[in-house]
Amino acid sequence: MNIFKMKRFSLTSLTLLLGFATASSAIAADETAASKIARAMSAAPASISAEATIIDVDGTVLREGSNGWTCLPGVPLIPGDMHPMCNDETWTRWLNAAAAGEPFSTDVVGYSYMLQGDALVHNHDPGATQPDDSGHWVQEGPHLMLLMPSSASLSGMNNDPNVAGPYVMWGETPMRHVMVPVGARDK
Repeated sequence: MNIFKMKRFSLTSLTLLLGFATASSAIAADETAASKIARAMSAAPASISAEATIIDVDGTVLREGSNGWTCLPGVPLIPGDMHPMCNDETWTRWLNAAAAGEPFSTDVVGYSYMLQGDALVHNHDPGATQPDDSGHWVQEGPHLMLLMPSSASLSGMNNDPNVAGPYVMWGETPMRHVMVPVGARDK
């Protein structure tokens, strides 16, 4: 399974998946598979990551799993930054669709853990690359992300990352998802 095989993709897909395309060059070539596996497993509770498939950021399977979850050792969206994540099957399908520039829809909730935090991103525009003082840039600490069924309305849900509690990220795009902070935000 190579979920990172890149084809044509939109500008909005580019920002999220930029790390997937360039990650292998950003991670030290001499890093051991064991250290990548350990970092990937740190993204989710052990009850999930212990039996998850671990895939390197270049798509190489580092360890086969048995529970339907896929964990990655990191996505360096900012040079030197690596953010491990663990995704259920729905999030994995979403990543495949985004990488291929294809539409995505789901009838079930999808879950992704990033318990080691995330990169600095624009909450409303996944294509934004230049941080500014708009108040829309956020570097979230430990969090859970939820993909909602395509029929679910997120209207009325908070979309401001600076208000306590869950919020919608990229709400006006096909890449919309709910961010659920579970720890202190990175500074």
